[in-house]
Amino acid sequence: MSKYKVDITGINTNELKTIKNDELLNLFMKYQGGDINAKEKIVESNLRLVLSIIQKYNNGKHDMNDLFQIGCIGLIKAVDNFDINYGVMFSTYAVPLIMGEVKKFIRDSTQVRIARSIRDTAYKILQFKDEFLLKNGVDPSNEEIKKALEISDYDLQLALDSLKEPMSIFEPIYNDGGDTIYLEDQIADVKNNNEDRDMIISLNRAMLKIKERERNILTDRYIVGKTQSEIASELGVSQAQVSRIEKNAINNVKRLLK
Repeated sequence: MSKYKVDITGINTNELKTIKNDELLNLFMKYQGGDINAKEKIVESNLRLVLSIIQKYNNGKHDMNDLFQIGCIGLIKAVDNFDINYGVMFSTYAVPLIMGEVKKFIRDSTQVRIARSIRDTAYKILQFKDEFLLKNGVDPSNEEIKKALEISDYDLQLALDSLKEPMSIFEPIYNDGGDTIYLEDQIADVKNNNEDRDMIISLNRAMLKIKERERNILTDRYIVGKTQSEIASELGVSQAQVSRIEKNAINNVKRLLK
């Protein structure tokens, strides 16, 4: 099976062909001379490049047919704008454009809506990073980005954060073979807005009836606002142990409240 085997409707990705760089440059000279058939051959010979890029997203979260089509749009843009006088291989020039189209599609299709001004700044950052990398061979520093785009450190960080894929608080992050630890277990609870007086009284009574270690952990987690990792470090135990004690304590409190 091909290294870049991806299920794309109507295409046997194992049979996609590539051509040597000399032949590719010859096709570019023909295309830039007006030969449209040469353009088709260039695109066809670089479809495997698109597949190699979208392969990292082949995790069930994204429709690979959609990503392939979007990647092909980036490939076509690269073909239309490439100049053999750049002195770089076509693949080096095309990868940032293909990846940019794919990432833009994923960002725009996410359920989390980002303010347009932040998105615009993020796109400018990506464009600048692609151009800088192509010209210098390395990614620009944050200082270089801020200076070039005339943005503050806050705007830069806000835009970069908007590019990150959102994660569910119920995402499993650790499993020791027993209880699974979820992202929500790593988040400190700093809220304290329970105004139900009767419930507070009942909860206090229940807390006094559970084991001292359970009571201390619940207090640290939901009143002090510590994470499981912080508590585990203080007690000299694993986070998985803290997670089990916490869950057992919560079940005991629920039982006493009934």
